[in-house]
Amino acid sequence: MASSRAEIVAEILYGLKKEDQYATLSSIARRAGFSPGSNCRTIAACMTTIQKDWPHLEFWRGIHDDGVVPKNTPQAEALQGQGIELRDEGENWTIILAEDKIVVWETSLDGKAIPVKPAAG
Repeated sequence: MASSRAEIVAEILYGLKKEDQYATLSSIARRAGFSPGSNCRTIAACMTTIQKDWPHLEFWRGIHDDGVVPKNTPQAEALQGQGIELRDEGENWTIILAEDKIVVWETSLDGKAIPVKPAAG
């Protein structure tokens, strides 16, 4: 049985599908109102639940923050099937998306502001 967290993330993924958009895992987690976890582990676990419980949802619209996807995975295959450009990086692909295809939300679903991370420098 899916957690309420997974249900919220599923709702976000459905919205991405309707708009033909993509979002980073950390952005999806913050939109859902929780921390993505170290190296996005928390949101990745949530995405695994979604793949199992709602296989019809386009989980692959949630991309890792570094834009990398391992080769020979369901996500890589789905992205290729959608015609998304993938750059060969050895064992992985780097996802190439136009900036206007990536959603960046300013608020969580409950209306709270999402803090903007300062640029590293």
